[in-house]
Amino acid sequence: MGKRSRQRQKNQNTGRDDRDNAGWGAGYADIVKENKLFEHYYKEQGLVPDGEFEEFMEAMREPLPATIRITGYKSHAKEILHCLKEKYFKDIQELEVDGQKIEAPQPLSWYPDEQAWHTNMSRKIIRKSPLLEKFHQFLVSETESGNISRQEAVSMIPPLLMKIESHHKILDMCAAPGSKTAQLIEMLHADMDVPFPEGFVIANDVDNKRCYLLVHQAKRLNSPCIMVVNHDASCIPTLQIESDGRKNVLFYDRILCDVPCSGDGTMRKNIDVWKKWTTSNSLHLHGLQLRIAVRGVEQLAVGGRMVYSTCSLNPVEDEAVIAALLEKSEGALELADSSADLPGLKWMPGVTSWKLMTKEGQWYSDWSEVPSSRHTQIRPTMFPPTDKDKLAGMHLERCMRILPHHQNTGGFFVAVLVKKAPMPWNKRYPKLRKEASSSSASPADPSGLLLPEVTGGLLFSLRPPPSKKMKLFGYKENPFVFLTEDDPVFTTIQSFYDLSPDFPKLNVLTRTHEGKKRHLYMVSKELRNVLLNNTERMKVINTGVKVWSRNSDGEEFGCAFRLAQEGIYTLQPYIHSRIITVSVEDIKVLLTQENPYLSKLEEDAHAQAKKIGMGSIVLKYIPNPNNPAEPQCPIQLCGWRGKTSIRAFVPRNERFHYLRMLGVEVFRDKQGVGQKRRDGDKEGEGEEAKEEEEGAAAENEAELDLENGGENGSESKTASSNQETSR
Repeated sequence: MGKRSRQRQKNQNTGRDDRDNAGWGAGYADIVKENKLFEHYYKEQGLVPDGEFEEFMEAMREPLPATIRITGYKSHAKEILHCLKEKYFKDIQELEVDGQKIEAPQPLSWYPDEQAWHTNMSRKIIRKSPLLEKFHQFLVSETESGNISRQEAVSMIPPLLMKIESHHKILDMCAAPGSKTAQLIEMLHADMDVPFPEGFVIANDVDNKRCYLLVHQAKRLNSPCIMVVNHDASCIPTLQIESDGRKNVLFYDRILCDVPCSGDGTMRKNIDVWKKWTTSNSLHLHGLQLRIAVRGVEQLAVGGRMVYSTCSLNPVEDEAVIAALLEKSEGALELADSSADLPGLKWMPGVTSWKLMTKEGQWYSDWSEVPSSRHTQIRPTMFPPTDKDKLAGMHLERCMRILPHHQNTGGFFVAVLVKKAPMPWNKRYPKLRKEASSSSASPADPSGLLLPEVTGGLLFSLRPPPSKKMKLFGYKENPFVFLTEDDPVFTTIQSFYDLSPDFPKLNVLTRTHEGKKRHLYMVSKELRNVLLNNTERMKVINTGVKVWSRNSDGEEFGCAFRLAQEGIYTLQPYIHSRIITVSVEDIKVLLTQENPYLSKLEEDAHAQAKKIGMGSIVLKYIPNPNNPAEPQCPIQLCGWRGKTSIRAFVPRNERFHYLRMLGVEVFRDKQGVGQKRRDGDKEGEGEEAKEEEEGAAAENEAELDLENGGENGSESKTASSNQETSR
């Protein structure tokens, strides 16, 4: 793909960003929400049912309501839902803000298990109204902790239609900013009792800087099964994996192809689209969208599903891409009927006829009408197939178009493709590589297939990436170095934490070849396989979940590495010592007091703590089914046993989260005014204080007002600078 196309792909990511971000960012100045060309174009296309066009346009001019999604795989999702229903939703439903009565939030009827909710509040009301300050702080804090996502409703649809299972290998081709990627990870981890699902998610984006936004999103979920890579999706490399001593091509069970688009479905929050919209946007993007989709189906396993989606209502970016893909597949692909998959979701069937219009207003219904002077902008694949039987066999009506006025959402398009057989060009030309001269062979194509160009007027290549050395842009990443089973670092870790014999040492990696290892990370064995066999093919930005961090004085306590909260749920099943079972009251003490004495713990936990030497510990809460008033999910926290004190090493927002689950209302005064901390314990300020500084994020600046009987204590102010726009 040329430089212009790559730049266009970067520039057009706006559509995905805006629907994922769900309009939670900064406000816009008043912009006139009028575009006569837009109205004329969509009236002519006939996508909106008769008599509904004015209602459609009216909805487009209304602010998008705020929607939130609860992170479903975590065992305490039910606790968060209970907290939302019983506390925050009840508090806000009787309010009136700027003359607008706040309605009780409602669950999205088509999202499973009441895990997604929408309100009649806009982003501006939630951010600006003092009456909603506690609710807003809750949203920001829980979003940073990875327990909820502030995501637009229609953005939640594609992952649901992918039908993810825990063993699936998944590729997210254009993943940033990452809301849907987070859903995919959640679905892999549906069973919390399995720390390492067999499946994984490889999340890709063309823009190096946006990849780091993707990392931020993925890291909130603390999964060892996610890898972020940085490639042009239209020529993303074919990867290898090793199986039974042989190297095979990696084919994905599920692919999300959420392509860059013109974004006219996002007009309700991306208000710039009103003045920037023109038909030429779709004409420019169609070829790129088709190239990305073609590259996706090439890498899809037979029997696998690929979901193609845009936040554009334009058939040139939607049905035209799907029709071109189906035609070139010669029966290898078929559109799945997803009509029964999301009961409650209102959508319009895909269309089988549409027209093209230039920005000057010239209409074309067929390729034969297009003058040769326009052949560089308008391509044959932009029109519906002319063969009526072939068109009928495609079942384009199985595509789904979501219109904003039907359920008060953004606009959206989604299609589910199932691969029935290898793509015809893969079957038809298997010997081309052997016949080709060495100069034209592509060692970057481990499948051994040199793919031909597609004819029919579409000028793009289906070949895998060229054999020339991969160009790397953006930040230089540190290497990913796997430890060996006999690495000396395991000697003390093994004995100090009494690790299980089945602990997967080979899955542990670090980010340095030389010097002391600062952090240790873990990945699943399947991702390890991908990493080891593709170092020259792909640019990996991030992978793995942090499980241990070096503490400079730790060796005197028996181990140079302390546990990291990010990886505690992954690691804890393998740890058999240094675990203290704590009660609800113990957790309240640990999370509201900076460094409490051991004697502040209840009798049982106190007795356990006295038997454990100084150093890193696991604080474990086991739910009691006979006491439904307490959280009914396990809680695991990293801690430090000092000489006479104990503390929790938990980032600020996670502290807030766990306290809320325990019924403690956490509210930070915006002016930072609060009561002074009461616990005066200064014991153990040495190593523990250094560890806090390294990564536990509790710098004791902001004051908390802990209502409902909680202890007053100081906490940190380390919120991300992009709280208001986190996705």
